Amino acid sequence: MSVDLSATTSARRAAMVERLGAEGVLTDSRLRGVLLSVPREVLLPHAYVRVSDPGVEPIGWRLLDGAHPDDREEWLDLVHSGESVLLQRDGERLDALARGPVTGGHMTSMSTYGRATVEALQTLRPAPGQRYLELGPGPGVSLALAAAVTGPRLAFGVERDGHMAAFAQRNLDRLGLGATVVEGDALDGHPAGEVFDRIHSGIGVPCVPPAWVGQLAPGGRLLTTLTTRSPGWPGQLLVTRTGAGGVEAVLRGRPRGYRPMLGYRWLDAVTMRPRIKAEPGVPRPTRLAPPPDDAYGFWLAAAYLAPGLVRDFRAGTMTIAAPGEDSWAVAGPGEGTVRVHGHRDVWAGLEDVHARWVLAGRPDTYRVTLPEDGGPQHVASGPGPHALEWTLPPLTPVPRRSASPCPTEHRTNLTVRQLSPLFGCPGGVSADGAYINTGLVVPHRERPRRAP
Repeated sequence: MSVDLSATTSARRAAMVERLGAEGVLTDSRLRGVLLSVPREVLLPHAYVRVSDPGVEPIGWRLLDGAHPDDREEWLDLVHSGESVLLQRDGERLDALARGPVTGGHMTSMSTYGRATVEALQTLRPAPGQRYLELGPGPGVSLALAAAVTGPRLAFGVERDGHMAAFAQRNLDRLGLGATVVEGDALDGHPAGEVFDRIHSGIGVPCVPPAWVGQLAPGGRLLTTLTTRSPGWPGQLLVTRTGAGGVEAVLRGRPRGYRPMLGYRWLDAVTMRPRIKAEPGVPRPTRLAPPPDDAYGFWLAAAYLAPGLVRDFRAGTMTIAAPGEDSWAVAGPGEGTVRVHGHRDVWAGLEDVHARWVLAGRPDTYRVTLPEDGGPQHVASGPGPHALEWTLPPLTPVPRRSASPCPTEHRTNLTVRQLSPLFGCPGGVSADGAYINTGLVVPHRERPRRAP
């Protein structure tokens, strides 16, 4: 890398770090130093940008090559923007991509939304000398930052996609951090079966794979997204193994989450939009005003206790649909009124869950039992008679196959209310923190980029 380019990338990293600090996201001084020192552009040498309008098929892309002078400024802007960087179409090889326009295909791997990376690492708090495991590392951005903290030969990643695993390892080797990526199914943990002080999952799961808990060392921490059928209502689970060997797990609702494991299907209300707009439903009175977006504990409970519902965040007023039952509810018009359509009164389900949530003390955190033998995982808001309770659905692993196309739109970041037709692939793929999203979902630019 030339001296001029090195100075430019260092300045952009510094601006990115300063922005994260000013937003109140980055508070850890050690992580701040690592973000300043690790050249993320080495891990993200190219990027896809969308040039076609949302909903247009086949999708038009343009591949930016960071080594090409005509692409460099736009590539550097994107790499240091904090947004997810789109890296792989349809599970393709990554060692000989051609820059320029590309037609068709859907994204199967991307980097983490920058804010999500910082939040996850600050929650896990890796320290020098600790063993760190990243499940679904994608290009390895989070893994590289962790390796810079733990020291060489202590940070490992398990990546299902062989092309992405090789791509990440090549670039990590260029950084000389001593991080290792192996190809394998992240649901099985590390294939060597060793234990780790910190485990981070870059994929959302419906429940915690027993292998993950088994590989958590005493005093260790495990962080993952618990994905629900509704992409806008994820949970974040922090698991701690006590010094005595027991396991404590705390679940909280979050505005973002990681993309779900391969084979997991989100509910989708996108195709219902025209009908909802044309026929919003029959008005009826309600005592439940639209709950605020940041009532994360309520929305998480609703995902489990009023199953089958999904919110369309692009609607002008709160709209909740039950796609499998051809029913929906639209808040308003006016206070104390809701419009309902179909044989299922969708809003009645929310009214019931909200009343129970209030009676339980408006919990924003829940305790999860994780039996070591792999038995059912139960969730409870507390010990009292009014506690909210449910059981997490089991894992349903799928055989290795190519990624499914992503025809739907899903909410990616509750705080900015952006949707992306690039995100929410029903098949799901491992990625370096694809945030709903999760990515948590992944906040992408909603506007298309113009072709040169």
